[in-house]
Amino acid sequence: MRLFAYLAAVAAAFHLSGCVSSSGTPYAPADSQGYGYSETQIEEDRFRITFRGDGGTPIDVVENYALLRAAELARENGYDWFRVVAGGTTGEERGGVGVGGGVGTGSFGRRSSVGVGVGGDFGRIGARELYTSRIEVLFGSGEIPEEGEVYDARSVIASANERAGLN
Repeated sequence: MRLFAYLAAVAAAFHLSGCVSSSGTPYAPADSQGYGYSETQIEEDRFRITFRGDGGTPIDVVENYALLRAAELARENGYDWFRVVAGGTTGEERGGVGVGGGVGTGSFGRRSSVGVGVGGDFGRIGARELYTSRIEVLFGSGEIPEEGEVYDARSVIASANERAGLN
């Protein structure tokens, strides 16, 4: 039982150190580990955009950063709006310490033997969820269509700047 308590303490220490050191992925091009945004031009007016966050970046921030990058690309390429035509957000659990436990008993005699055991998996302690948002967008100019998931590029950028205190 002492070994289990020791492992739980070590796992808790790993978890706390991960919480202290993770501050989230900044809005920037993808770094050497792939955290940040990247894009691929598919056609003249169509891009695939990915934003990958580390374990300290909440899912809503990852999704908003992908939309912000789409808005910036729309404006950089002379478009007024963009439509999200495909995409989604996925999560991946990384790190942490697996914790399990078990008890057992047995009898070893000359003529008979009996064994009984019970075990369980308590999951992972200290694991972090890394979110990745991938969207495919189609750019357009002029009047903004009313149907579908369509965004005004200027409004998205202005809203992001306001949240960041840049306005």
